[in-house]
Amino acid sequence: MTHKIPYGRQHIDQNDIDAVIEVLKSDFLTQGPAIERFENAMAAYCGVKYAVAVCNATAALHIACLAADLGEGDQLWTSPNTFVASANCGLYCGATVDFVDIDSRTYNMSVEHLRKKLSLSEIKPKVLVPVHFAGQSCEMKEIAELKKKYSFTVIEDASHAIGGKYKGKPVGSCEYSDMTVLSFHPVKVMTTGEGGMILTNRKDLYDKLVRLRSHGITRDESQMPEKSHGPWYYTQIDLGFNYRITDIQAALGFSQLKKLDGFVKKRHELVAKYNEGLKSLPLELPYQNPDTYSAFHLYVVKLKKNLIKKSQKEIHEELRAAGVLTNLHYIPVHLQPYYRNNFGFKSGDFVEAEQYYSEAITLPLFYGLTDAEQTYVIQTLKKVLV
Repeated sequence: MTHKIPYGRQHIDQNDIDAVIEVLKSDFLTQGPAIERFENAMAAYCGVKYAVAVCNATAALHIACLAADLGEGDQLWTSPNTFVASANCGLYCGATVDFVDIDSRTYNMSVEHLRKKLSLSEIKPKVLVPVHFAGQSCEMKEIAELKKKYSFTVIEDASHAIGGKYKGKPVGSCEYSDMTVLSFHPVKVMTTGEGGMILTNRKDLYDKLVRLRSHGITRDESQMPEKSHGPWYYTQIDLGFNYRITDIQAALGFSQLKKLDGFVKKRHELVAKYNEGLKSLPLELPYQNPDTYSAFHLYVVKLKKNLIKKSQKEIHEELRAAGVLTNLHYIPVHLQPYYRNNFGFKSGDFVEAEQYYSEAITLPLFYGLTDAEQTYVIQTLKKVLV
């Protein structure tokens, strides 16, 4: 293979390019009709009432937490097996952050660990952020039952999972949660460049999210504490942010959404080929909960280290030297220096997440991965492991 194969890559076709050019020639580059069109289309796709598009998924997590009234003295719990944004959003609000260890098969937040932690902890979370790792939904029905018992807000971090399903319904329907966050970063299943979205069925949350993404300002007279002075008038009700998405990004997202089911179908085909080609190797292949239909943002294998002479680092390095640009998702958040130094987390706090991290490899998986490229990845991995 003469070129390098990344672990993820966006797929842009002429329809996407045309959609963006159309907006560039229009009257609105931001705060225009393309945003509402994208939001409405995504809400319809996911079967949810409201959608709020923002500049990225980190911003989405932040204002979702604020809409849930998370603040000083509160706790947010999430998975240690995630990108740092899933935890940082709690700190942005002045809350403290703790973690719930993962399931050894799905690598998602373990319901059993969550149930036990809730029963033993004096301080319960105000917000829980289950992360749908690699595109597979967490066990949301069980989490919703615990939500009823302990009265916390559930924000699904579905940054990996747009296009997936749980119990036959689209991820993002919010049947078992208060809000769901999506990501449209280029390595995700579909892209807007940078971009994110919050989905919800609650009008009160929707109204607050819309204000928070744009400086806490509203032009809706029904939300104003005083009568409007005229057509120019607006009032700032909350301390919000400039987290708006542009019409350029929304046009790309609307175009990409039309292809989403095809993107996910192709990922499943690629996963099937990986599963067949790697089944004889000393690897643990991805497990799929029968209640879920994964979006397969990532294809992660775990090394059976007792059967392999090389270290995890050596395997990554040899694959990368051969042009297979593997990655590792994720370094457990609690082991990041910031969390160690400021909150006292240490090795051994979340055993399953740490064990997973010591064995995981993320292989290339994206819509445009060719048959020849995937065959090369499989053959190269066989050479490296044997």
